[in-house]
Amino acid sequence: MTKQLHKNICEERIFSSIFNKHSKNLHDFLYYKFGDLLNPKDKVQEAFVKLWQNCTKVSPEKAKSFLFTTANNLMLNEVAHQKVVLKHQQTKPKHYTNESPEFLMQESEYNDKLQKALANLTEAQRIAFMMNRVEGKRFKEIAEILDISTKAVEKRIYGALKKLREDIKEL
Repeated sequence: MTKQLHKNICEERIFSSIFNKHSKNLHDFLYYKFGDLLNPKDKVQEAFVKLWQNCTKVSPEKAKSFLFTTANNLMLNEVAHQKVVLKHQQTKPKHYTNESPEFLMQESEYNDKLQKALANLTEAQRIAFMMNRVEGKRFKEIAEILDISTKAVEKRIYGALKKLREDIKEL
């Protein structure tokens, strides 16, 4: 019977339903974890290509886990590659603007504080918080995507809010 399950994921309609069910959530997960600079859309596509290439080895029940793990590893590889690229870059692009230096300094300080505050969150808190506040997902939706309880999502988001208030109290 397990052989039949393995063959099912190679059927186009089963694969399409897995794609429709998980592609947006996988993209959002990668976007919130790594940002937009590393092309999360490309990594989602690459993960689905790898799933298709391994369709005889992955059961439909394990497809979500396979996709999230594969996409996460692809992004981590891209992060490592970008570190090498940045190390070897010699010149920085020039940025020109019409804003006053004072405004630019305040904007930069605010962005630094915000990024540091977000970086101080645990990965679990940051992902849940961004999915809720940026994407507008409800706790129940986040719980389904992350495969955790609604109470766990609530705890992560409230913990994130508390920590952000502490870190950005002077703003």
